[in-house]
Amino acid sequence: MPPARQTVLVVEDESAIAETIVYALRTEGFEPVWKTTGREALAAMRTRQVALVVLDVGLPDMSGFDVCREIQRSGAVPVIFLTARSSEVDRIVGLELGADDYLAKPFSPRELTARIRAVLRRTNGHSGGPASAAAEWGHDPARCRITYRGTVLELTRNEYRLLAALLAAPGRVFNRDQLMNAAWDDPGAALDRTVDAHVKTLRSKLRAVAPDADPIVTHRGLGYSLRE
Repeated sequence: MPPARQTVLVVEDESAIAETIVYALRTEGFEPVWKTTGREALAAMRTRQVALVVLDVGLPDMSGFDVCREIQRSGAVPVIFLTARSSEVDRIVGLELGADDYLAKPFSPRELTARIRAVLRRTNGHSGGPASAAAEWGHDPARCRITYRGTVLELTRNEYRLLAALLAAPGRVFNRDQLMNAAWDDPGAALDRTVDAHVKTLRSKLRAVAPDADPIVTHRGLGYSLRE
């Protein structure tokens, strides 16, 4: 008997985008459920078990951020935000609300399904060892404070934002442009090497806590990720 398909709730009011997502999910072996408003999505979650939510930020009846808050109150269901917005504030707000990933339109359906699988692997506990990211790290967004192995890190604003972006999605590879958008008020004024310099400083601060560990992984020609 084949394994049951995991249900992915798609909350998107633009039919052309939603139909593309639904087709891609079904092709990749998921069971998609499509809703066009936040209220319909929350009602659907009360009546069925959902493995993950693909959530548009700009819904006709309520903000996707508000929908995410309601989802987090009802249980730990992973959320991937979709948005037409590109401002750094929206990205940081989405991640601080507890979203597991953030994808800006236009996007590739193949990239979305790959990210869904990556998030589900993480949230299903396939992190590969006892020293998981959740056990090693602590993040208090309200205080803009990150702890590593029980030690509060003394970070600059950009270091905090950069590390918070990596911490929001362990294992995901962020390119330098994505990290600049997440960490700098004016990404256009920052250079690729600026990201590299900040990662180097972060590594130094992390080594001061755990000399034998190197939790930030360099992917040559691609970017950086936080070790799962």
